[in-house]
Amino acid sequence: LSGSGVPQLVQPMIWDYAADIDVEGKVQLLEKYRRCGFSRVWFASAFKGATGANQSLPLIGHHLRNQLEWLRVASRSPAGVLEGIALTGWQRYDHFSVLCELLPVAIPSLAVCLQALKNGGYSEKVKENVEKLLGMSNLEIDTFMR
Repeated sequence: LSGSGVPQLVQPMIWDYAADIDVEGKVQLLEKYRRCGFSRVWFASAFKGATGANQSLPLIGHHLRNQLEWLRVASRSPAGVLEGIALTGWQRYDHFSVLCELLPVAIPSLAVCLQALKNGGYSEKVKENVEKLLGMSNLEIDTFMR
């Protein structure tokens, strides 16, 4: 790859939507990309649509843990390598599937995930900020919220 010139033309994206990412494995993968000549890499997380093809409501806690895991990977990455995190929101698993986790019901998950990434983690202050922004009295993280 390094001799092909490709690393000067593209930036790879490492995808993982799990709530328990193999942090060490991702750091090693990032290092492999660097050895191939890629100077900048993207990460891809999810705020909805990555937990089941027939899921109707997002489980915010799962997606929040995914963001927190990516923050752990980022903190262990060499400075200047991470270009950014693409926060994805899948709506169907293939073109023949029904839609899942529509955007309106996923707005709280999106808000929590964005605030966690922006603030470098999740805290009671982040939770209160999301509740205030969305006009909610009680944000549920570990149960399906309606």
